[in-house]
Amino acid sequence: MKGPWLVLAALCLTLASLGAWAEEGLDFPEYDGEDRVIHISLKNYKAALKKYDVLALLYHEPVEDTKASQRQFEMEELILELAAQVLEDKGVGFGLVDSERDSAVAKKLGLHEEDSIYVFKDDEVIEYDGEFSADTLVEFLLDVLEDPIEFIDGSHELAAFENLDDEQKLIGFFKNEDSEHYKAYLDAAEEFHPYIPFFATFDSKVAKKLTLKLNEIDYYEPFHDEPVTIPDKPNSEKEIVEFLHIHKRPTLRKLRPDSMYETWEDDLDGIHIVAFAEEDDPDGYEFLQIIKEVAEDNTDNPDLSIIWIDPEDFPLLIPYWEDTFGIDLSRPHIGVVNVTDADSVWMDMDDEEDLPTVDELEDWLEDVLDGDINTEDDDDDDDDDDDDDDDDDDDDDDDDDDDDDDDDDDDDDDDDDDDDDDDDDDD
Repeated sequence: MKGPWLVLAALCLTLASLGAWAEEGLDFPEYDGEDRVIHISLKNYKAALKKYDVLALLYHEPVEDTKASQRQFEMEELILELAAQVLEDKGVGFGLVDSERDSAVAKKLGLHEEDSIYVFKDDEVIEYDGEFSADTLVEFLLDVLEDPIEFIDGSHELAAFENLDDEQKLIGFFKNEDSEHYKAYLDAAEEFHPYIPFFATFDSKVAKKLTLKLNEIDYYEPFHDEPVTIPDKPNSEKEIVEFLHIHKRPTLRKLRPDSMYETWEDDLDGIHIVAFAEEDDPDGYEFLQIIKEVAEDNTDNPDLSIIWIDPEDFPLLIPYWEDTFGIDLSRPHIGVVNVTDADSVWMDMDDEEDLPTVDELEDWLEDVLDGDINTEDDDDDDDDDDDDDDDDDDDDDDDDDDDDDDDDDDDDDDDDDDDDDDDDDDD
């Protein structure tokens, strides 16, 4: 998580204060004032790891001696305190590690990125790369507490699996939980938990519906109906992990609150192709279907990766995005964003016209990938405009100089006429 996004913290604090208005059954938690977040040091870090099933540590930079810095840290601490209160009975603990004062324990625990939350569970360390708000953090940690593999035993679980289409997912068919091939699959699942859902079945009928053979593993890209089978079954843990690293950047992926920074930092040569579309809006839904079709048609293109953002998932960021990108998010948009300076170029979609067809969108994306559409050209256009303005200023200056010269000549002529008149008078 990064500093500018901490404005989202205010949301969780606002929600907490609404509890007093709610009737029984809808009480939002209010911070009870008890200190649950501990300061982690060399003396107590081992005890903390043993005490909790899951330990979440905020590795933060030193708090400066300014009111703004202290207030920001207080907000961060309140978010952790509220989350700790909610998850107290779940065996989840929270701690703070100062990057300067606690550098020794940070080194032992492998903490390296400031303003990040590191989650410890068993032998796994998970870096939380999501929105810094109590509700999103709690939801993420509840997922961490779940088993890394979910079992598909019948038609209802199978239907739920098939309806999960906006995330990467894997499913494997194994003999039983004692199978060495299942254990390798489990080890791989633990490495990617909870970011990538892993499913398994021991039911031959379920496997038949999924066209899975024994010890076979299928990988589904987000928004794709057809899976890719991991080759050379049965697969070792290393083979599964390597396959997922190769396929870690799907053709189309959704920006999610619990992994937004990980997604945004995974850019291609400093740019993202970003699509804004509200799924609940008719135009947004239609545009999303077009994007899905384009993504499925181009799934083998490693250079194409589109991030879909549903503005309704990030209401506090809508004004920022509209101001930064110069677009109206009540309408669908797709464009190229430079992650360094947030410069952007957006596909021209007139409000009065229909949305682009699949072919039109593919042509536009091809121009983007070929470099014909890019944010640098937009910068050059701005520079040209500045040059034109400078030229206009120079022309104006030249005109002014010419006018001044003409005025001087006129003055000289007038002086000569006056001299002639004086001579005539003398005569």
